[in-house]
Amino acid sequence: MPFPAWAFPAAALLFFALASAFSFSTDTIKSPLGILLATALFPILVGTVFAAVHHAEVIARRTGEPYGTLILTIAVTVIEVALITSVMLDGESNPALARDTVFSIIMIVGNGLVGLCILLGGMRYREQGFRVTGANAYLVVLIVLATLTLILPNYTQARLGPFYSPSQLVFVTLITLALYGVFLYIQTVRNRDYFLVLETEGSDEYSDIPQNRAVTVSAALLTLSLSAVILLSKLFAAVVAVGTTLVGAPEAVIGVVVALLVLLPESVAAVRAARGNQLQKSLNLALGSSLATISLTIPAVAAVNLMLKRDLVLGLDGEDTVMLMLTAVASLLTFGTGRTNILYGFVHLVLFATFLFLVFVP
Repeated sequence: MPFPAWAFPAAALLFFALASAFSFSTDTIKSPLGILLATALFPILVGTVFAAVHHAEVIARRTGEPYGTLILTIAVTVIEVALITSVMLDGESNPALARDTVFSIIMIVGNGLVGLCILLGGMRYREQGFRVTGANAYLVVLIVLATLTLILPNYTQARLGPFYSPSQLVFVTLITLALYGVFLYIQTVRNRDYFLVLETEGSDEYSDIPQNRAVTVSAALLTLSLSAVILLSKLFAAVVAVGTTLVGAPEAVIGVVVALLVLLPESVAAVRAARGNQLQKSLNLALGSSLATISLTIPAVAAVNLMLKRDLVLGLDGEDTVMLMLTAVASLLTFGTGRTNILYGFVHLVLFATFLFLVFVP
């Protein structure tokens, strides 16, 4: 990073103290000082998110694959849960935010990020390879969990509408965590070779292995950065609420904004790996992020809503269900051969463009 490793977390904590002294909220944000703080919030928050991912990458280089991408995805998921929970609990209830954010992440990662990585890699290397066994492991769990959490709630009878009853929500939470736990066992222990970078791929940009002192410092700063993001997420919730109201944007746009903010640094790492002829690492980052999003975010948000006795909208609308199924079919075909080219990348980017268009013109 161009700034010292501690700069953004320190700035974030200082900003939070200043905003707290000002009583920064949706009521005070329209004042001159409030507008100034809102303007400064976004670059500080983005920088702190990048700092968190940077420190996670330092630890990841020491642990190696696939533990490295696992550390990155867990760090990103912690940030995501903090942002979603803060926005959901700020002011008026937004029971569909978790659904919108999770769906947005699946679309952004599964179509936008995957498509961009395949397209850029294909333009530079003509074709790129990856491990089909690893991609299939990601997809089978991702498709099952996406169906259970985002489609099935529309068809259950215990409670009408896009909801689960409390008992159903607890059951789905438990089986989601159990399935993700088995996947992690496969990824890190039993079939770890499914997710390793191919020997024919390019070498990592960072060939040096950090020493114990550097890893210890990064672990401490990663904790500090994640804590700072969690503190700033409440302020971010106020800015998002006012911004969407002023421009008259659909509520689904909030989920897209949260998803883009959370995925930005991880997306940079995935694109960089694809341009370095490491498509397997790109897929580990991209598909692992989608899987961790559903497996950890939905249970965390469900627990919060159960404790607060609030409704949690999970079932997708008809057009979003079609987009999700179309993405699943396209992904199965894209990752079915172990080789990719620019056509597959362009197809996924078309799906991503369609998703963005339908957010604003449903």
